[in-house]
Amino acid sequence: MRDLPQSPRPFGYFVHHQGRGHAERCAALVKALPAYRPVTVFCARPDILPPLPGNARVIAIPSLFQRRGDETDMDDMPAPATLHCAPLGWPGIRETMGTIAGWFATADPALMICDVSAEIAQLARICSVPHVKVLQHGDRVDAGHRAAYDGAVGLLAPFSAALAQPDWTPQMRAKTHFAAGLGLTAALPDRQQARLRLGLAPKARLALVLSGGGGDGFALAPLGIAARALPDWTWLTIGKIQSDWHATAGANLQHRGWVDNPLDYLAAVDLVLSSTGNTTCAQVLAAGRPWIVVPEWRYFDEQLEKARALSRAGAALHLPHLPASAHRWAKAVQTALARHDPSAQARLISPRPAQDAADWLESLAQRLWHNDFQHLEV
Repeated sequence: MRDLPQSPRPFGYFVHHQGRGHAERCAALVKALPAYRPVTVFCARPDILPPLPGNARVIAIPSLFQRRGDETDMDDMPAPATLHCAPLGWPGIRETMGTIAGWFATADPALMICDVSAEIAQLARICSVPHVKVLQHGDRVDAGHRAAYDGAVGLLAPFSAALAQPDWTPQMRAKTHFAAGLGLTAALPDRQQARLRLGLAPKARLALVLSGGGGDGFALAPLGIAARALPDWTWLTIGKIQSDWHATAGANLQHRGWVDNPLDYLAAVDLVLSSTGNTTCAQVLAAGRPWIVVPEWRYFDEQLEKARALSRAGAALHLPHLPASAHRWAKAVQTALARHDPSAQARLISPRPAQDAADWLESLAQRLWHNDFQHLEV
């Protein structure tokens, strides 16, 4: 005789649609949850979600920050300090909040996972639904973030505890689960096989410029300087690049655009230059390559604080901006190669982040609800 779970309360999951990291984390986590746990995913761009298992369904919602033309602007009405993006007179926002609140009322969820929106996290708390807030780097001491964090039953950090910010309070740390590498789904390929697939010389010195999907990418002109400063290197770019009319780039700077096989490139190269989006960072840490990080602009200085954390951990060389001269490029590359510590990078990736995070969520739900399952004797 044994007890089997039957019809447990569902989990809700809000997925922000800027970049790809939020969606990749969601997919990895939902796949790791027990098959009997229903999950309802809310996202304004369902097309960015990787394939999900059968226990998940997706509800498309209007964006919380993109205009669609039916707004009545009331911009002269200031927002309170506890809210970040809550303009008045936006029907799309009302539809999103109404859809989610209606699901709260009918589904009786065990947890709402929020990746990320301080407003939706607070909505869950107001609706008496326990929420787990995904924790990101950045200058987030404002009232809006603090309300979302303080109201959460747990915080989920998709990175190592060694990358925690010094300003995070003991109360935040006590309820945080660190899932270093959450969203990674594949192992790094063999180096020489990757070079063969990419048409790259077996012994060439290769640098990779990697841009994620959440921004506009790096400017071309400084990359042209890098290529000219180090002519014995081949510089490859994947992702977005901002074109500059005045850029002078040699043949050793090659643009591959948006690719489906970034892990081949990471496996093949000798040096990586990237911004500090979460998925990008997890991929480079898993690859264990010499690394230069240049944060892109993000709300609340998210990428800047992530770059600082990586530097403190000895995982990457943090530069505030792309070098503007040949001698600065040469020094940056030399420094990154000399400081490279693959063991420091390896320590920042967990062996099974998705499964550990899923187990934590299940344990949290059981602790909160006590009798979450109806039981059936067989």
